[in-house]
Amino acid sequence: MNTRAVVLSACCLFGACAKQVPSPAPVEPPRASSSQRSETFPELVDAIFAASFDFAPSNGTAVGRHAYDARLEDWSRPRIEARLRELEALLGRLRAVDSEQLSFDERVDARALESQLLAEQYELGVVRGWETNPMMYAGLPGGAIDGLMKRDFAPKAERLRSVIARLKAVPAVFAAGKANLGTPPKEFTDLALRMTKGSVGFFEGSVATWARDAAGGDAALLAEFTAANAAAISAVQDYSRWLRDELLPRSTGRYALGEERFLTKLRYEEMIDLPLSELLARGEANLEKDYRDFVATAKRIDPRKTPAQVMHSLEDDHPTAKDLIPTVRRSVEGVREFLVAKDLVTIPSEVRPHVEETPPYARSGSFASMDTPGAYETKATEAFYYITPVESDWDAKHQEEHLRLYNAPVVSIINIHEVWPGHYLQFLYAPRFPTKVRKLVSVGSNAEGWAHYAEQMMLDQGYGDGDPKLRLAQLSEALLRDCRYVAGIKLHTAGWTVEQAANLFHEKCFQQPANAYEEARRGAYNPTYLYYTFGKLEVQRLARDYMSAKGTSLKQFHDAFVSQGSLPLPLVRELLLR
Repeated sequence: MNTRAVVLSACCLFGACAKQVPSPAPVEPPRASSSQRSETFPELVDAIFAASFDFAPSNGTAVGRHAYDARLEDWSRPRIEARLRELEALLGRLRAVDSEQLSFDERVDARALESQLLAEQYELGVVRGWETNPMMYAGLPGGAIDGLMKRDFAPKAERLRSVIARLKAVPAVFAAGKANLGTPPKEFTDLALRMTKGSVGFFEGSVATWARDAAGGDAALLAEFTAANAAAISAVQDYSRWLRDELLPRSTGRYALGEERFLTKLRYEEMIDLPLSELLARGEANLEKDYRDFVATAKRIDPRKTPAQVMHSLEDDHPTAKDLIPTVRRSVEGVREFLVAKDLVTIPSEVRPHVEETPPYARSGSFASMDTPGAYETKATEAFYYITPVESDWDAKHQEEHLRLYNAPVVSIINIHEVWPGHYLQFLYAPRFPTKVRKLVSVGSNAEGWAHYAEQMMLDQGYGDGDPKLRLAQLSEALLRDCRYVAGIKLHTAGWTVEQAANLFHEKCFQQPANAYEEARRGAYNPTYLYYTFGKLEVQRLARDYMSAKGTSLKQFHDAFVSQGSLPLPLVRELLLR
């Protein structure tokens, strides 16, 4: 999972949180009168992002705009309704631009902006996850605070003052959630409960420890933090009780979007515009192809066992709970060394990511993720490769099934996806993306598609020296994404239950039952997670077309692709093949 914020997405599940005091309806940035010069495209781009950061200040922090550090989102109904009016006005201004007066690159950027503004408008106005997903509110406070603590972009005391400002807003986060939420799906409320339980420990432990160090000898500053943190912890605990006692009993809502909303969401967010039948056929065909390859590879390893038994035998060699993070830390550098030796892509930085536990507030079903500095971050270079540990309240069977995922061959593939040359490499290029739009807009089919493409590409180029166990691991990860593709469509357009989807993950993707259920439940709240496989297939097709048209090497394609940012893939195709 790529955790870098898509700046124009207002309702991403784990953004930041509400402002301390609800703000009035935003004033639209002034436009030039008829007697003045017309608004230029760069000025309009600036206005669009200024409005976006005003609505989601924690995204400003995430991309390196630190004027927003002490501000937090207001997700009250009046503010969201004001944002919807603002989006309509911004879309009108964007559509009023004379495209004939724009350069080729500006026309591409304008289309990307329109698509993302439409996606946010559709999410807020039609899908309305802020009325149905308590996970949004559960994850907001931790994400907002952690974003200030973990990167050293300013003196600690200065960042502590911003932490305090955001802590004071935490009660407003949950007040907005209580006011907005109606009858969510039970699956969402269950996960929100897990997240709030983890958040209490996060604020009591990690945040308090960091703050004591950051305050130094300033007793008054520490006292102000202590009071704000205590109020935040109380608010989290109160929200957790409310989830359990009031929201869970009425969590009878349906997660399924239906065909029309599913396809519209996909078209706006990813610029994927296919009939449902064709979209599903692609996913099912790739699932069957990868399944056949998996079975054949398993027979190469041990023809006496079933494919599932072969995969389980790989999983037998896994780290303990205590050694999980150290094991991953030791394994990352070898992938980079291969990438350099084979000269497959230009690596623009020597900075390495930190391997850490997934923060408790973000443990919503993912097993690994990458959190990188924003494109405008000039001081802090810290990037975090997160691995999700076992939970203390899991039984022994669940813990064992979770740890089995982190066997050595699979961890190697995850390292490729998350770090080299997947998410981390792509985002090392972010400061040099050619335009502001390409620095600040990111879509899943590009970022996740590239990272998933990298898994197969690295083995095809010789990583692992043809080890069938590593190929089986790569195919297991491919099957996982294929099952996400099919499950997402079936969950939201064909009436599938989470249990039916979990069975698909278990039977066709060889996932352990506990992991299969986590993956299936993710599809309930992340309906378009087909973007992994769809994106991979599109990047593969673009690689073939680019090298054929330009007569270039694979490295030249990789350098060209990662240099353009994470725009929707149809736009990247136009940029590379113009």
